[in-house]
Amino acid sequence: MTSRSATDPVLVVDDLRVSFPNRDGGRFEAVRGVSFTLGRERLGIVGESGSGKSQTGRAILGLTAPEGLVTAKRLEFHGTDLLRCSPRQRRELRGGRIAMVLQDPKFSLNPVMTIGDQVVETLLAHTRISAKEARAKAIAALEAVQIDDPQRVYKLYPHEVSGGMGQRAMIAMMLIANPELLIADEPTSALDVTVQLQVLAILDALVIQRGMGLIFISHDLRLVSTFCDRILVMYAGRVVEEIAAGGLADAKHPYTRGLLNCLPRLGDNRHPLPTLDRQPEWAL
Repeated sequence: MTSRSATDPVLVVDDLRVSFPNRDGGRFEAVRGVSFTLGRERLGIVGESGSGKSQTGRAILGLTAPEGLVTAKRLEFHGTDLLRCSPRQRRELRGGRIAMVLQDPKFSLNPVMTIGDQVVETLLAHTRISAKEARAKAIAALEAVQIDDPQRVYKLYPHEVSGGMGQRAMIAMMLIANPELLIADEPTSALDVTVQLQVLAILDALVIQRGMGLIFISHDLRLVSTFCDRILVMYAGRVVEEIAAGGLADAKHPYTRGLLNCLPRLGDNRHPLPTLDRQPEWAL
């Protein structure tokens, strides 16, 4: 078995395309030629609703709807061709070496299972350990995401915890199998601002400690710029600009500039806030 260097890419995406059938009998391309390489870093993907950012994440994880068609010149995770591997290999990767945190824990957690049982279920699906050891690891995972009294929360059902607590439980569930790649799709959009910052701080610390690759999908450009190392800006299914997180002020594409211009600023008495003047050529 070939050893992997810390500098080897975790994920290589080259000309990724995702299409769905439309009413006219043709196909609509939701993702059009997306390409990037991810190392052990935090990559942000931003754009409006419908820009293709979530479909990009789902295609990587193999969660595209059955009617969808995913193609790429390369879609490789540590050298494994994700488009040509068997369904069994995909299942072993998903939740084990590649994990995904979704938007709202209310719709992601099973309402009829306790939080602890769901964390244990994820661990047992990817490792061979006893139920007693799995329970201990699950409690440790809940403690790692800064849940107070994890033994009590272990026994609770999803409806018995707050949104922030539920999202922490989701992060614990996704990270318990020690994945090498984490895809976070709008993980804080259903939370209030204070809880958002707490969850992001937990996520950031765990990603750095474990040396994972992270794809952080969001519509919030300012949030992504403070959390990620690089940013891909998507519009109409394609990447229109790639910029360093600290270089937003130097953004060149008019769509990125327009998004920045729409952000409210303290002390700025603009009313109403400007809106995007979308140009047809941006979608070409």
